[in-house]
Amino acid sequence: MLKLIVFLLFLLYMPSENHIKIYNTFNNRLDTIYPDSDNTIKIYLCGVTVYDKSHIGHARTIITFDVLRRYLLYKKYKVIFIENFTDVDDKIINKAKEQQISPSKLANTNIKQYFKDFTSLNVLKATKYPRATKHINEIQDLISNILKKKYGYITSTGIYFNVKKFPNYGKLSGKTIENLKSGIRISVDDEKQNPVDFALWKFSNEKPNWPSPWGNGRPGWHIECSAMAMKYLGNNFHIHGGGNDLIFPHHENEIAQSESVTHQNPASIWLHTGLVNIESNKMSKSLGNVVSVEQILELFGPNVIRLYVISSHYRSPLNYNEKTVMNAVTNWKLIENAISELQSTINLNSNIKNLTKTLETEFSNIEKALDNDFNIPLSLGAFMRIIKLINRTASEGKLSITFKKTFEKKLTKIMDIYGFKLPYVTKLEVKEIEMLIDKRTKFRLNKQFNEADKIRQILNDKKIEITDYQDRVVWRKTT
Repeated sequence: MLKLIVFLLFLLYMPSENHIKIYNTFNNRLDTIYPDSDNTIKIYLCGVTVYDKSHIGHARTIITFDVLRRYLLYKKYKVIFIENFTDVDDKIINKAKEQQISPSKLANTNIKQYFKDFTSLNVLKATKYPRATKHINEIQDLISNILKKKYGYITSTGIYFNVKKFPNYGKLSGKTIENLKSGIRISVDDEKQNPVDFALWKFSNEKPNWPSPWGNGRPGWHIECSAMAMKYLGNNFHIHGGGNDLIFPHHENEIAQSESVTHQNPASIWLHTGLVNIESNKMSKSLGNVVSVEQILELFGPNVIRLYVISSHYRSPLNYNEKTVMNAVTNWKLIENAISELQSTINLNSNIKNLTKTLETEFSNIEKALDNDFNIPLSLGAFMRIIKLINRTASEGKLSITFKKTFEKKLTKIMDIYGFKLPYVTKLEVKEIEMLIDKRTKFRLNKQFNEADKIRQILNDKKIEITDYQDRVVWRKTT
């Protein structure tokens, strides 16, 4: 009986073709993502601190996690996705003072801009977007538990977490307490038991503040995420992520806070994305080289931005410059052309045997790449080979309706994984567009070029771009 139970457990947890391996910062190895028994995967993404507009660095992380979520859904997992807003913070308070507005108004303005930006980028809405200011009770409860278990202490300035009481502090980042202490030149609070102890609650009578059993104040940054993650995902969930600038101190301190109370690592896998550099320089306000999502959307549009962001492996640094973005522009034009070729084909030739094997291999390569450390660039290589094959087949006049019916659905699913979104065209619009193209073709055959040009202009006004070939006209809706 015992052998049977062991065998059944082995079958339950053994890696399968449906499982995805991804790099775990916690142990520096590839780990398999195992769902709950109901096939659910729970993800917590550390969101933005809303003291300013979101920038290209935020977009890199959020789009990467959006593609991961889309791929998990494609693989038939259920996904609970939590992404927080840090809406109380010293940066928010200081920026609000500069602008002579309330911190809540500044936060609300930037949250509104966030949703505008990332809706435009076709990012799926999170299951919940918890805000720190809406979870003060949960934050205070967690602090109370930390104090009861003697991991925290109170000074005249606030409540601090005692890192020396937590075994293996630094196990995520690889930093030691002694090394951290040697890097601190000035003690910011003489009452702290250790210079590297961090704030759980900051005493303050300045707004915004909240009453607490210990005195008026506001939460520290790290405790906010621990409390919200535990509320919505439990003591241990599957993936906790963010940019790699959050590994220390934010995620290191989250582990210490949460584990001191629950005795469990909050997440099975800690997933981090590389930073974005601007022209090979670190992006920073002091250098004046911060590129907002709003700016790049206006310059390039959502599909090019998504393609640019996922063209580099998620763990590698991403360099933002004209050349790298223009590569994405070129590739997006190839993708648009392939899709328009598919939707415009009228060729009845059904001989696709020579193409089927190649395309199925490439579709399989896409999944293999994504299953192995979520290698989106490698999967994109296979995807672009499919795109180029479609364009080449079309240019040779061999793209058929049979081909379209066989591969269009699969191609659409892959496009959805990457989050590419083509302008929607209704059946009525398609009928109208094709009628106008037929009229224009007749005018051209009759050498009535002025009339033909008028129809081209009508189509342009409808944002329909047409390309003339010797034997056909290909059209596509532009954004």
